[in-house]
Amino acid sequence: MFVVMTTPVHTTCPYCGVGCGIVATPDGKGGAAIAADHDHPANRGRLCSKGAALGETLSLEDRLLHPEIDGRRVSWEVALDTVANGFRETIQRHGPDAVAFYVSGQLLTEDYYAANKLIKGFLGTANIDTNSRLCMASSVAGHKRAFGSDTVPGVYEDFELADLVVLVGSNLAWCHPVLFQRLEAAKHRRPSMKVVVVDPRRTETCDIADLHLALKPGSDVALFNLLLAGLADRGVVDRDFVERHTSGLDTALAAARATNGSVCGLPRSDIETFLDWFARTEKVVTLYSQGVNQSSAGVDKVNALINCHLLTGRIGRPGMGPFSITGQPNAMGGREVGALSNTLAAHMDFGPAEIDRVARFWRAPRLATKPGLKAVELFEAVRAGRIKAVWIMATNPVASLPDADAVREALRGCEYSIVSEAVRASDTVDACRIRLPALAWAEKDGTVTNSERGISRQRPFLPPPGEAKQDWWIVSEIARRLGHGDAFAWRGVADIFREHAALSGFENGGTRDFDIGACASIDDAAYDALRPFVWGSAADHRFFGDGRFFHADRRARFIATTPRPPVNAPVEARPLILNTGRVRDQWHTMTRTGKSVRLAGHRPEPTIELHPRDASARGLADGDIAEVKSAWGRGTLRVHVTDSLRVGEAFAPMHWTAQVSRAGRINAAVNPAVDPISGQPELKHTPVEIRRLDMRWHGTILARRPIMLPEIAYWARIRGAGFNAYAVAGDQPFEVARRTLSAAVRTTNPGPWLIGENGMGAVLSDGRVEAVMMLGPTHDVEARDRLAPYMTLDRLTMEQRHELLNGGTEAHRGGELCACFGISRGAVEAAIADGATSLAAVGATTHAGTNCGSCRPEIRALLRVARVAKVA
Repeated sequence: MFVVMTTPVHTTCPYCGVGCGIVATPDGKGGAAIAADHDHPANRGRLCSKGAALGETLSLEDRLLHPEIDGRRVSWEVALDTVANGFRETIQRHGPDAVAFYVSGQLLTEDYYAANKLIKGFLGTANIDTNSRLCMASSVAGHKRAFGSDTVPGVYEDFELADLVVLVGSNLAWCHPVLFQRLEAAKHRRPSMKVVVVDPRRTETCDIADLHLALKPGSDVALFNLLLAGLADRGVVDRDFVERHTSGLDTALAAARATNGSVCGLPRSDIETFLDWFARTEKVVTLYSQGVNQSSAGVDKVNALINCHLLTGRIGRPGMGPFSITGQPNAMGGREVGALSNTLAAHMDFGPAEIDRVARFWRAPRLATKPGLKAVELFEAVRAGRIKAVWIMATNPVASLPDADAVREALRGCEYSIVSEAVRASDTVDACRIRLPALAWAEKDGTVTNSERGISRQRPFLPPPGEAKQDWWIVSEIARRLGHGDAFAWRGVADIFREHAALSGFENGGTRDFDIGACASIDDAAYDALRPFVWGSAADHRFFGDGRFFHADRRARFIATTPRPPVNAPVEARPLILNTGRVRDQWHTMTRTGKSVRLAGHRPEPTIELHPRDASARGLADGDIAEVKSAWGRGTLRVHVTDSLRVGEAFAPMHWTAQVSRAGRINAAVNPAVDPISGQPELKHTPVEIRRLDMRWHGTILARRPIMLPEIAYWARIRGAGFNAYAVAGDQPFEVARRTLSAAVRTTNPGPWLIGENGMGAVLSDGRVEAVMMLGPTHDVEARDRLAPYMTLDRLTMEQRHELLNGGTEAHRGGELCACFGISRGAVEAAIADGATSLAAVGATTHAGTNCGSCRPEIRALLRVARVAKVA
């Protein structure tokens, strides 16, 4: 039984792969205060805007609290029996490969382990894959080709010790802000440190870059082949290391020397500068992320950059090495337990000896003997009817997978579509027949592993709500009903962790990198008190410093890589290249961050970013509504014109789902091509065309109770302080829109409807604003900020009522810039105008940039604009 606590609990942030420690102090009423853990080695007292706002995401609204079948509430007994019978009957009729699991980096390691053990060990199929396939599968494959194991060689400290940090396909400032803060602080202490950003976009990470290589999308292999050949030609080769500890250099160099460097689209002088810095700097870290992995050539990109570190022997020592930064809090834990369809548990593969070893350890009667289907092909098999029962855990593939409409269609046609989920309001839950309520982050107990192989405890600090259960319990109950109860008879998560640890050490003897066998004998009290630790045999937790790798001959492999264009190149009808990714204050499909008011203001709508030349050629202006169309689908988004992209390219964030913007689901249009080795989707390169939609009106609605909007071309919803805010636009006649929208507003927000000037309308009840609507012929970007203050008032004065019905006050906020303190762009601009000439001065005046630091690049940009204007 959970005892309600009000004392601080040390746990782990549930967002990105940095794995920050936090301290949660429950208030005894279902909420908690969140603070950074100053003793955690990953963040050392730092948090990003998302982590700092976690306390605002703990409410039970939108939670799935009871089991459901076909939309009807049922008991756990009925739900579990239905799932177990469905799997049993499917396997009896069609064989084990007719069932599948799709799991998640949001699961804890113990949950992951249970799911993998059930399907691979006892159902007899490896058709289990994870949403980590979308973020780091190419890195896994590249590591295995080069090292013989999926091993991240270095640790976070290396970024701070390096003299050159190369960031490839990583907007670290927004996607892993705490590591960016550590890097930024190190560069401030040592200005001689060089930072190179390799990215087609000029992102906020470029704010600290000494060199930005805005290469042509998909040309990373060519760039690193040029680097490899250039280093060899200059004699920058650690010959002793290469001869004693590697193989395959000649073939890799031949491929590199045959590479045409012009495909990168970079000035030769910039390439030479990059080569010169890399050649003369011993301590080099190459940190890479989704811009490398999410590609149909992702594995080759990984190996091309690893080749450069092998050539120079810059690996496994302080301040040097290739480093893959993962996207999710427990993507690494999933790799450890073998949750990818092509791996077995404890970093083992489907070799005969390893199959035999795992089968003996688990006493598994029907262990899978070959890899299963990877994520994209798994859902293609569901759609084709080859997979007849699929169980999805803690993820939202209807929103996050490419060609997302096809995934929704697949689930709706599947007889046994099952989802274990904490959130009721998600695109995937809507598409599944059987819904099992799972615990959320604040209620779960177990461990996670971050990007530097750091294992941390995730401890519950809130009681389980409703009938929700932790995923490992749900899995073990299904296993028991299928006759495998003895193998899943765990009393709690400590039992699972000990078994997981024991398997990692079983018949290991240093032949496998992952070995936490020493933890197999810890008792429950030691598990409860477990401090964060980085696994690895060396004293400094780095791998390969001794030159010994995990291929049979203990040598690393150079891999010959030949540049090839992305699958599905642009064509005349779709000449633009669409890139997708994240924004600063949102996380994946917004089921958690979407609850926070302060995280909503920075990027309140789904946008499509275009270069001014591409926008002008299509008659598009900032704030227009545009249709983005590919061969697979389409999305409708707000246009943002920026010169941070190359001509011919576009960028859209992937966070918006049907729950918050039905037409803004960009993954419905995304290219489903995959890397032939890793199966990772080509999420960074979709040929599209973009056209302006002729909107006859635009509007803003603020309402205390949710609105069922009529069919309109575009809408997006964000959270306000006690209300929902809607941005809307449409092609109906203005009067028709005003009539239908006002009716929708009043249906859920009853009260007298007052009509103001120029398309204004409001519902007032006893002097309090229940809802307000503003429509006009053009997009009013500041409308929400002007109208929001009236929603906080208990009763309007006559003057305030007059102001409201005339469009609100003229106070200029300019959009939120600092999420931590709710500081607007307008407030920062005002501080600069009043004489603040530095980041520190802006912080002293406004507090902006003084907490998590995620907004500092934008503040610096405003300072630069002000300096240029002053000189002019």
